[in-house]
Amino acid sequence: MSRPKKMLPVVGQEETTGQPVAPMTRKEPQAEAPLDGAERTVIRVEGMDCASCAATVEKRVATLPGMHRAVVNFAVGRLDAEHDPGLSLEEIERAVRDAGYGVGRTEEVERTPFWRTPRAISVFTSALLFALGLALGLLGAPEVTRVGAYAAAIVVGGLPIFRAALAGLRARHLDMNVLMSAATIGAVGIGEWAEAASVVVLFAAGNALQVYAIDKTRGAVRALVRLAPDEVLVRRGSAEVEVPADEVGVGEIVIVRPGERLAVDGEVLEGASAVDEAPVTGESVPVEKGSGDAVYSGTLNGSGGLLVRATKRAGDSTLQKIVRLVEEAQAKKAPAEQFVDRFSRIYTPLVVTVAIVLAIAPPLLGGSFGEWFYRALALLIIACPCALVISTPVTVVSGIGAASRRGILVKGGAALEAAGRLKALAFDKTGTLTEGRPVVSRMVALDGHDEAEAVRLAAALERRSEHPLAHAILAAAERYGTNSLPPVADFRSVAGRGAEGEVGGRRYAIGSPRLFAEAGVALHVAKAALEEIGREGETPVVLGDEEGPIAVFGLADTPRSDARNTLQALRRTGVKELVMLTGDAEAPAKRIAGELGIGYKAQLLPGQKVEVVRELVAKHGSVGMVGDGVNDAPALAGASVGFAMGVAGTDVALETADVALMQDDLPKLAEAVVLSRAAERIIKQNVFVSILIKGLFVLLAPFGLVALWLAVLADMGTSIAVTLNGLRLFRRGGR
Repeated sequence: MSRPKKMLPVVGQEETTGQPVAPMTRKEPQAEAPLDGAERTVIRVEGMDCASCAATVEKRVATLPGMHRAVVNFAVGRLDAEHDPGLSLEEIERAVRDAGYGVGRTEEVERTPFWRTPRAISVFTSALLFALGLALGLLGAPEVTRVGAYAAAIVVGGLPIFRAALAGLRARHLDMNVLMSAATIGAVGIGEWAEAASVVVLFAAGNALQVYAIDKTRGAVRALVRLAPDEVLVRRGSAEVEVPADEVGVGEIVIVRPGERLAVDGEVLEGASAVDEAPVTGESVPVEKGSGDAVYSGTLNGSGGLLVRATKRAGDSTLQKIVRLVEEAQAKKAPAEQFVDRFSRIYTPLVVTVAIVLAIAPPLLGGSFGEWFYRALALLIIACPCALVISTPVTVVSGIGAASRRGILVKGGAALEAAGRLKALAFDKTGTLTEGRPVVSRMVALDGHDEAEAVRLAAALERRSEHPLAHAILAAAERYGTNSLPPVADFRSVAGRGAEGEVGGRRYAIGSPRLFAEAGVALHVAKAALEEIGREGETPVVLGDEEGPIAVFGLADTPRSDARNTLQALRRTGVKELVMLTGDAEAPAKRIAGELGIGYKAQLLPGQKVEVVRELVAKHGSVGMVGDGVNDAPALAGASVGFAMGVAGTDVALETADVALMQDDLPKLAEAVVLSRAAERIIKQNVFVSILIKGLFVLLAPFGLVALWLAVLADMGTSIAVTLNGLRLFRRGGR
């Protein structure tokens, strides 16, 4: 028997007891509480029609005794409250319901198709009744029948609107439900039943379509939740038992059959398989996994069976952490959204005041009351700032959701906007722009010695060493096709210098030039090669015997194969300056920067990297820093946006980075910037269109050029247009 899937806690500490929680709410230990002793509660709010409805809930919840802060994000349907410990969960839920909205649940139940929901049915019925009224009018039916049809359409479609309007009035908030209700009642009062019905039908239909569209973005997080299975096969003693995933403890052995999804993060003990990690890292190609490799919850096992030791509980998995962080990020307001909120707080009262003056002043001066009252009602509808308020958050939610699907975790609207405005990027060198491990970049055989034989001797001596330089020489031997290495006798490692041993009865040594200098072996024949290696910033390794050097190897860290293309892609997005910051010496830094075609600053201590980043910020305004999220933490914090690479399973980097690239994949950086640029562009489009249409109708309404139905159509049409424009980012990355 399958168990209901639980939605994940959206913030704070995860549940570790395995006990289900009924309401989609939690009392949080003060994860972000600004006041000592405060508790944090997160609630899913259902039934909100637009962003102004969120303000109604906020105002109602904020009146509760002991409530410090209440913020509702319409785009993600979430209330985030900070309050005294004495304020109960039930009281907060009751306040949400008193405001006219529902409270969500944790269990992920089967969702009813949109067209079968009560909202869709009421809208469809209301539209049919409105159409019936129009048809009766065309057929010349008695007025009472037409009015009856219109009245029925108003009641059926308007009940949710009127109920929300009452809640708004109780909260002393002029949300769009209050404005539309006033317009409807006003139209009925002057006998414009058809206009009143059109207001209700268009408004209800627009709200339904808007909520449906936004719910598609919320579904991205729900889809992540469903990736992790509820049940898991565990080896306990000599038996294999199927248990709930949240009951698997750290260290337990999990059996993952071919084609199954992993329920916990872990380490492969036995078996080999290709695992699809796209939900976590965004990697489109399955990754080969074997003994000792890390695997993540929610990833899909291929054709091989795996035995996995759990390294985290199900509630602590990387997938669970991503879901929580994505939801928290989507709820954080972007600077553009904060500007729109401030603008709407001035705009709505101002336009409502103008509408009241328009309804009263002209009739007092001899104008027709019905005519000017009608114009005032049209202006009242235009006073609703819905399209403007929703223009930014829906784009932010879509952008963060689109990024998470690509394995890019953007930590909020501010980070998304800042990444979209980048003018310069600073990079850590080792492991970010380079492979992070040395390779043999040149090999010079001396005095007529054979290259292949020199490499064979060097590899034989280095075979017993664990030094990174030794691995580089062994890798070079493989490239030369050296299949077998001669045995080494009397091997001796010289700490900090190299190694020596006998091969074929002859004594050889390999290591730094200092090893030979201390042994009194002249390096005259290698002088030119060593000088060239030094100029190129490479590390010299000398192979020789008692008579002198045989060959010289130049070892160096090399640029990543995709680094140059990524940097070119970043330039195409409009990033003006690219600079590499490293603690390495001047020569190797210059070599890498030259190969990649970017600027550089070498021999920098961590504090000096921060100073360089600050200088770039002062010069360009918006600057990003790319590093590993741990060693480069100070510089990442000093930048406008910190990008941490390859942080899948790394808790510290996930929590601290502004943008976390789950996979160690440099091209993802260009994807993140392109996506952020698209988000910024769409935000500007939405805000511009919203203000333009609002301004146009505000100017036309006082002159009687705007009918009520046209005002509603313009308002809801703009809201739907900006919503769909924002969703375009989610579906296609804004292209």
